[in-house]
Amino acid sequence: MIRQVLGAALLMVPAMLLTATMATAQTQTSRPFTGAKVNGGTVTSTVKDGRTVLTLSADFQTPDTPDPHWQVVDSKGNVFLLQRLGVKSLGGLAKDRLTMSITLPAYVKDVAVVQIYCAWAEAVLGEAPFASKSDTVSRR
Repeated sequence: MIRQVLGAALLMVPAMLLTATMATAQTQTSRPFTGAKVNGGTVTSTVKDGRTVLTLSADFQTPDTPDPHWQVVDSKGNVFLLQRLGVKSLGGLAKDRLTMSITLPAYVKDVAVVQIYCAWAEAVLGEAPFASKSDTVSRR
């Protein structure tokens, strides 16, 4: 019986290490944001249930602009304007809140650069590239 328990434990250790390795492979962090209005903070990309989720770091500072949005650029240079970064309160009843993470729509196949874009000024406020083309987050 002791041999069976030890055998099962020895099989579980590699399985747990493999799971941890796969989870790490699906998480990537960008370089810090640089730009006219956004400098500092990073984006972490994770794959959850087959969908890519982008999350801003805790040190990200919201730009003081009227209409900042999430925008991503894929490895082919296609640009996708996504949802507004901040959500306005209802008539001052609550504080404005920041959308710290976003689940990418299915039509965005990979991400090379995350940008903060002001839709009102039609300008990129800052961007955070992933380290290299090989680090591009991709759904398989």
